Amino acid sequence: MKPATTDTCLIYDGDCPACRHYASFVRLRDAAGTLRLINAREAPDWVQYLRQREMPLDEGMVLIYQGHYYHGVAALQQIARLSNGVGLRNRLSARLFRSRRIARSLYPLMRTLRHGLLRLLGRKRIDSDSHPWQ
Repeated sequence: MKPATTDTCLIYDGDCPACRHYASFVRLRDAAGTLRLINAREAPDWVQYLRQREMPLDEGMVLIYQGHYYHGVAALQQIARLSNGVGLRNRLSARLFRSRRIARSLYPLMRTLRHGLLRLLGRKRIDSDSHPWQ
């Protein structure tokens, strides 16, 4: 389940409208290669593989870039660094989340809002067997 070191992959929760929207507008510089989007809801092998690496997808998306794994706020920051800055949302996101302080301050709130949105929509957690909604 290990991607090639040249692959750039974003593994996200496809049942989360905010996550899906974010994944749809992310654009990376050409040097980062083509971004492969992986909906964790359709990729149980990835969910298990990342859980074993202590990167639960219920706690944040995962970016794989040049063989390195970035989880949660680290993924958000790395995406901001690799952003090509094309489009208003992409520019705004890149500018905002390049700042470690801002990203670390906002990410817990974003994660909490994501969990609330999924509960409101009646969606289960990705890892619903071991972590039911509380």
